[in-house]
Amino acid sequence: MSIYIKLFEVLFPVFFVIGIGYYLGKKNPKIDTTFITSFAANIGTPAMVIYAVTSTGITFDIFKNYFWYYLIAIVAFAIVGVPTLYLIKTKDIIRELPPLIFPNTGNMGVPICLFAYGTEGLGVSASITSLIILFHFTLGVFLADRKFNFNVIIKNPPFYAILFSAFILYNELTLPTVVINTTEWLMYATIFLILMSLGIALTRLKVFSFKKAIISSLTRMVIGPFIGLLLIYYFNLSGFAAGVLLIQCSMPSAVLNYLVGSIYSPKKIVDSVASTIVVSTIMSFVTIPIVVYFALRFFS
Repeated sequence: MSIYIKLFEVLFPVFFVIGIGYYLGKKNPKIDTTFITSFAANIGTPAMVIYAVTSTGITFDIFKNYFWYYLIAIVAFAIVGVPTLYLIKTKDIIRELPPLIFPNTGNMGVPICLFAYGTEGLGVSASITSLIILFHFTLGVFLADRKFNFNVIIKNPPFYAILFSAFILYNELTLPTVVINTTEWLMYATIFLILMSLGIALTRLKVFSFKKAIISSLTRMVIGPFIGLLLIYYFNLSGFAAGVLLIQCSMPSAVLNYLVGSIYSPKKIVDSVASTIVVSTIMSFVTIPIVVYFALRFFS
């Protein structure tokens, strides 16, 4: 019974805040989330990376290892995603690949790992999320625009937060208490705001191709945890860090795929991306409790 109570304690806060956002989005369809997006991208996410990576007790080796483990996972997602998109006769596989390879490790993954495994889980999940953030604004832009834009990296605050955090860990430095406290506050504010914005986004994104969205979403939600388990057993991982890896591999498509696509891709592609995000997120309300239960039971 205790594991079910723990499962409820982990998931209820996340889904509750998403529900608040969904309610607000339905009540006021014109609600402006530009502030949340700007705050999260330029202040909140860098603060979250800095606090979670440098102040939660993880080592540079853990940061480095799980950074690379998830890189392998992304490659595996792509290996599965490309033939899936080909089989459903996707005309532009390159531009529609991001929803299958970039899960929502930030909006949903980080808070779930935090509630499941505490600050240690937060640190490992942030290591994984830092890779996804980096890829959204490099590989993600390349796929959406079909060309590489180096300026996107230069103007990307989370990129510098990742470099700074890695430097702190590598040199075993301790940040001043005032920096730790400030980044911690900003992190929790960001988690609340991005979960709420996810709920708002679900009221706006629509499903344009239900059949394609179902197949793409099933690929994301079923193959994701399977690949996570393969990595765990291949590298003989155990404990909370393995649980975090499994949870982060099981997340639905990231909303950021839609934001990047809306800037760099044609509308028809953006509509397809939005469809996958909506359907996979709805599916996650069923699949995530199962994955978290498994993670808590076998990797704690």
